[in-house]
Amino acid sequence: MQPLIGITTASVTDERGLTYNRAYTAISRAVAEVGGLPVLIPTGLEESALRALYERLDGVLLPGGPDIDPSFYGEEPHPTTKVDRPRDDIEVPLARWSVEDDVPLFGICRGHQVINVALGGSLIQDIPSLVDGPVLPHDIRDGQPRNQPAHEVMVEPGSRLASILGETRVAVNSLHHQAVSTIAPPLVVTATSPDGLVEATEMPDRRFVLTVQWHPEDLYETDAAMLRLFREFVEAARERVRA
Repeated sequence: MQPLIGITTASVTDERGLTYNRAYTAISRAVAEVGGLPVLIPTGLEESALRALYERLDGVLLPGGPDIDPSFYGEEPHPTTKVDRPRDDIEVPLARWSVEDDVPLFGICRGHQVINVALGGSLIQDIPSLVDGPVLPHDIRDGQPRNQPAHEVMVEPGSRLASILGETRVAVNSLHHQAVSTIAPPLVVTATSPDGLVEATEMPDRRFVLTVQWHPEDLYETDAAMLRLFREFVEAARERVRA
């Protein structure tokens, strides 16, 4: 049985004013690689339609993308903040519903941040200008491949993330200018970068709620540990169907 995995999409408007939904194909390929059936979720759905679609899914994946509207955590936008509000309006309820219903939920980069905000946390809106002291580069330079390792992360021993990765220190890629600030009460921090930024969270009392700040979809073809993140997520979705 192949579980249905909902993957949210970005809202993009072209020079003619026409709006499209966009998805990074590497995410869908990674889900399919481990036996899931990717289902792309469009923006702009009425809540009733979004709920009806959600109730047919076995797991929800929130991928990377632009920034979250800071009004969700009570702040004004920083000059560097660029939002996709139509996407926020589907991802925030999807995250909350998934946690409430114990539907497997996986957040990547932006998704890592959205889940924290949806559950009551906040963000650092711009690492370079708002974090005091020395920080590592958290974004790739122009021309570098997306799978280029940027820094290591330290994984909390005994966490689900450590169990999946099989180690407590891993090299990851990094493509973000924002970061988790205040941690949402239900979440537990399970990985940090050497400069102290939050790189992963999870909810130990749920079937599968796990978030990472890096992009495993760009690493899984050469890194078996990153492929296991997708496999464990899809397997949790499969187990929910069987339960």
